[in-house]
Amino acid sequence: MNTHLRQVRAISEPLGVAFVGMGFHPKWRREDMEWMPKARYRIMRDYMSKVGTLGQDMMSRTCTVQVNMDFSSEADMVQKFRTSLALQPIATALFANSPFTNGRPNGFLSYRSHVWEDTDPDRTGMLPFVFDGDMGFEKYTDYMLDVPMYFVYREGEYLDTSGQSFRDFLNGRLPALPGELPTLVDWENHLTTAFPEVRLKRYLEMRGADGGPWARLCALPALWAGLLYHQPSLDAAWDIARDWSMEERLKLRADAPRLGLRAEIRKRSIQSIALELIELASAGLSARKRLNSAGENETGFLSPLLKVAEGGITPAERKLALYHGDWQGSVDPLFTECAY
Repeated sequence: MNTHLRQVRAISEPLGVAFVGMGFHPKWRREDMEWMPKARYRIMRDYMSKVGTLGQDMMSRTCTVQVNMDFSSEADMVQKFRTSLALQPIATALFANSPFTNGRPNGFLSYRSHVWEDTDPDRTGMLPFVFDGDMGFEKYTDYMLDVPMYFVYREGEYLDTSGQSFRDFLNGRLPALPGELPTLVDWENHLTTAFPEVRLKRYLEMRGADGGPWARLCALPALWAGLLYHQPSLDAAWDIARDWSMEERLKLRADAPRLGLRAEIRKRSIQSIALELIELASAGLSARKRLNSAGENETGFLSPLLKVAEGGITPAERKLALYHGDWQGSVDPLFTECAY
């Protein structure tokens, strides 16, 4: 990560370009944003307006940090999927960093996370079936077969299949390509068009965290690697969330973007859970014994998260305090003071 960012800096500094790590653009309006000139994005943008009110904001104004985690078997996938999905709101709170919209406070600490609540209900959310007793690869495949399609890629062009069924495609009844059957590449492309809080492909994608500054970019993989790649830590993390009802999980998912570390489940705060998870992750990273040239293990990457959890103040709340104080009601200082 540091090597990559040094390479980016070598190009950007002579151009006078800097970067701000945030979960949502703090100032520019939707109409101010330029779009990547990709045909698939045109299809998605048009479809987004039919199924929610914030999907175009998701595509143009949000920024996340994601980490992809391996699994070794179907059973291992299920345990890791359930654990990380149930605990994803904790990551959302720890990394909450999008309190501004159009230059003003928006009432959220992670507005980016809230945006996903009104993007497209057919392809987002907490996936209740993951917690069912028969969860496995087939169960997720059935879910993906029912996620409406966006496109099919043929001969260098994206064909608009938005809203059509991959099940019909399997049976040669796709309206856009009548009589044609899908390829494995079609299926792989389709897997990228669902956006739940944790996404399954050949690995598990953690999708709950806002973008942030340089120091926190490695904190997210440190958190999840420590929890998921050490069986005792994974078991203990699942024990925290094992008995939560689906209603409780959904409420926590809705509360975390608004309340951050002050959100509660069963009278226990996210702050308290976060501190326990960071301790478990630290134990997991210590057990991995991946050392740098100085002989240090990976637990140092958790330091920014420990600071947030111990203080009980999210990155978003720190920026809000500056907005109402030293910044005198303006987000403009953010672009210099928080740049890297």
